[in-house]
Amino acid sequence: MGDERALTILLVDDDEVDVMTVKRAFTKANITNKVYVATNGVEALEMLRGPDLPTTRRIVLLDLNMPRMNGIELLREVRNDPQLAGLTVVVLTTSNEDRDRVEAFQLNVAGYLLKPVTFSHFAEVMATLNKYWTLMELP
Repeated sequence: MGDERALTILLVDDDEVDVMTVKRAFTKANITNKVYVATNGVEALEMLRGPDLPTTRRIVLLDLNMPRMNGIELLREVRNDPQLAGLTVVVLTTSNEDRDRVEAFQLNVAGYLLKPVTFSHFAEVMATLNKYWTLMELP
């Protein structure tokens, strides 16, 4: 399926239940984009810099609380890398800390979404996010 408009999603989250929930929410919202999963920032950087992930039309859904390299640390690395600096990143986290939100926006995230408690709300958030990136022009 060589659709040049297709969007690749890198989900960076160490919680297997959250990863399954995101995938279920995508299915419920009829989101058929290819989803890659990294369980921490180190793994995400390797994927972003490696040959297996498309280099255009990609978006990162980023959890903040992870081992090895957390989301904020990953964001710093991405913004300091000329090859990755323009990457679209949306934070998807349970962290409602003002400090995390402020730092994420200082690192130019496209959005900061709190993980909803119920699946139905989560599916609605994913459907809304899909509308956003469908309308957004990505390189």
